Amino acid sequence: MTAFLPQIERGDPTRFAALMAAPANARAALATLYAFNLEIARAPWVTKEPMIAEMRLQWWRDALQDAENGTIRAHEVMQPLAQLITQHALPLDTLDRMVEARRWDIYSDAFSDQSAFDDYLMDTGGGLMWLSGKALGAGAASEPALRAFGWATGLAAYLQAVPDLVERGRIPLLDGRDEGIRALAKRGLEQLVTARKSPIEPTARPALLAGWQTQSLLAMAAQEPARVGDGQLHLSEFTRRGRLVWQAFTHRF
Repeated sequence: MTAFLPQIERGDPTRFAALMAAPANARAALATLYAFNLEIARAPWVTKEPMIAEMRLQWWRDALQDAENGTIRAHEVMQPLAQLITQHALPLDTLDRMVEARRWDIYSDAFSDQSAFDDYLMDTGGGLMWLSGKALGAGAASEPALRAFGWATGLAAYLQAVPDLVERGRIPLLDGRDEGIRALAKRGLEQLVTARKSPIEPTARPALLAGWQTQSLLAMAAQEPARVGDGQLHLSEFTRRGRLVWQAFTHRF
């Protein structure tokens, strides 16, 4: 796990903070999944050549297929990920969909419709949250709640990334008006309500720490949607620290 920590801290500081707040016995599994997520999330951005980006993502899809067939590729993330897959019966189709969803990040086309945008969040944020919970002992009954929470968490992070996506030539939102952003943020808050209606195993709750900013960020976007385009969708340092400590100690989300 220690080999992953510097890259997670640099590339995904929100999940790094959650990882440090998680119980020690949950960190190795979470760190492995967060490192995998970081690898595939950055693949479309490390080159301006779409073909090379496609090849990087295809490498991960092939590596997952190889792992299913019993061959583990020599890679600092793939090797512990393969072990995690075996130990906790992580669904390879969910991992594959996480990789496939990142193809959208390669190109400058807008999402075709709302369903495509929803699927992107479910396959990325929702998929990662479900895998994280499952690796910590969550059963099938918890999958809808974990995915709903992950969808909302993915949305909050996505809204924070909107200015950067625009700068990189992407069309991130189907409706970038204040009304559209407000409606989207409210949908995210509704997903949180859905997640809270279902019980999640205590052992799996450290996975939820990754969404320690979600409620506050989505509420802010709903109330002040202009913050999204202005790049001002962030919490104060005092609020950030307080929110993470509160969630870590209360196990509420």
